[in-house]
Amino acid sequence: MKHILVLGAGLVARPLVRYLLEVPGFHVTVATRTVRKAEAMIEGHPRGAPVTVDVEREDDLRALVAKADLAISLLPWTQHLKVARMCLDRGIPMVTTSYVSPDMRALDAPAREKGVILLNEVGLDPGIDHMSAMRIIHDVERRGGKVEEFESCCGGLPAPEANTNPWGYKFSWSPRGVVLAGRNSARYLRGGKIVETPGPDLFTDVRSAEIPGIGAMEIYPNRDSLGYRDIYGLSDVVTLFRGTFRYPGHSRTWKGLADLGWLDLEERDVPGMTYASLQSRLISSPGKDVRAEVAAFLRMDPGSDPIHRMEWLGLFSSDPLPHTRISPLDVLSNRLNEKLVYAAGERDMIILQHRFLARFPGGRTERILSTLTDFGIPGGDSSMARTVSLPAAIGTRLVLEGRITTTGVHIPVLPEMYDPILEELERLGIRFVETTQ
Repeated sequence: MKHILVLGAGLVARPLVRYLLEVPGFHVTVATRTVRKAEAMIEGHPRGAPVTVDVEREDDLRALVAKADLAISLLPWTQHLKVARMCLDRGIPMVTTSYVSPDMRALDAPAREKGVILLNEVGLDPGIDHMSAMRIIHDVERRGGKVEEFESCCGGLPAPEANTNPWGYKFSWSPRGVVLAGRNSARYLRGGKIVETPGPDLFTDVRSAEIPGIGAMEIYPNRDSLGYRDIYGLSDVVTLFRGTFRYPGHSRTWKGLADLGWLDLEERDVPGMTYASLQSRLISSPGKDVRAEVAAFLRMDPGSDPIHRMEWLGLFSSDPLPHTRISPLDVLSNRLNEKLVYAAGERDMIILQHRFLARFPGGRTERILSTLTDFGIPGGDSSMARTVSLPAAIGTRLVLEGRITTTGVHIPVLPEMYDPILEELERLGIRFVETTQ
């Protein structure tokens, strides 16, 4: 019996837990602060065990790791390094869906010495994006070609029929994480030139795309794309861009929120304040007609869509703030979490699309379009949960079955990782449609 420790029972954990419980010979312990979440995922399965853990109590956490053959960390990324070090002390592998931090990368040599893998970025984005891109890049190379242009965009959104609020968005993962991402700067390569977009201008660097069967989308850049030149082996690439899909109007609204100060992380004393009075303080306005004052501050028409969205959210309302000390960003993320929710039976949607321009000997070119459009299961798992956690579950299975033998700190860009994971995802209904011109 292989004992798997799953740390965390958040929004994306359930498909991973259920997948692993269906593998004969696997026992799954789900450890979380709120044990009822773990109990709901395990549903009394004889090879599952829910336990309570406070990850800040390191002795308790270490005791759980000591009983495992592999640990999966679905905790906030700030906790991964602690878990990884405990896994190395124990000599067992670890799996996460999070980006590799420099500190995690520094564990590569110790992991190799221990003969174990610390497999990261095996979720959706990062994760499925890596694997599906590398499958095409390696195929182009096998056929004697080189990728000259590569663009990859991903978005988690309400399905068209569930797009029922003015914001064009609902939360299927951490609201605070979504809002924090709006502060990121970005860097990418286009036409051989490096483009740098500072955080305050993120939502002005916008382009559009048409997704078959879905319609128009906005795209804004996602973090630093240039690091993927080495990761993907694209030394000769002239365009390299990673972006985020959103429904039209998203970027103009979020640029307004940023300009109004709602993405500020500095905590403030706000006893007795309302959303409207905090908004007035953020822009130093009189607070007599907050809607009009915000419109004037942003140089927008008071009837414009961004102003309507902010009013619908309640940012100009007399509702009291539920805290006495908090940052504007956390006020915003909490309010968004209250309002942008999926109703029972509604579906979310994942769109992940790659665009390649490949050149072959003799000057022949191919334009390759690879698109994943996946939907949540009404009354069941969200698409976000499935596409984030199932790759990690499959990767875990492959490690424990001895089918992934590489050691050290890795992301899934090697064929021994991405081929079997993508094949299993296709069996589970998560598949790409590719066209070549």
